[in-house]
Amino acid sequence: MSPQPTRREFLAAAAAGTAAWTFGACQTIGTTQPAAGTADLVLFNGKVTTMDPGVPEASALATRGGKFVAVGSDAEVRRLIGPGTHVIDAKGQRVIPGLNDSHMHFVREGLVYHLETRWDGVESVEEALEMLREQAKRTPKGQWIRVIGGFSQFQFKERRMPTLEEINAAAPDHPVFVLYLY
Repeated sequence: MSPQPTRREFLAAAAAGTAAWTFGACQTIGTTQPAAGTADLVLFNGKVTTMDPGVPEASALATRGGKFVAVGSDAEVRRLIGPGTHVIDAKGQRVIPGLNDSHMHFVREGLVYHLETRWDGVESVEEALEMLREQAKRTPKGQWIRVIGGFSQFQFKERRMPTLEEINAAAPDHPVFVLYLY
């Protein structure tokens, strides 16, 4: 059992939840019994929004093969835990089905987030350039470094953007893309 779900575990549970609710595969314990056997994933100790007016909230859920097999109380759903079940303690956090941010750059974020840096809240040009130097150390030579985020020159104490010469000196082996006022 993970002490705290990783980002990947949380996204997997959220994706399973979204798919199950979207396609009507959710079964509420107490009204419909889950299929025989154990679950692949059990999430418990949560605040699960079911979108079922008859049972609007539960504390646990179970999935098998990417589909919901149970939603209900911790005690009811924990019965589906077997030796191969991945168990997540939601620690009282809210679990909501099917939220879709239609402007999320999910694929880009998943593929290149490690190549990006953000200057939100950075107070000086030198601090921004140091972040760029650190990102250059982590980024393979020749790969683009992306500076994204809602920053502007007015947040820097110098009241200016880094110059091209400063950017090139900070990341000499990388092309750099600075997205202003993202």
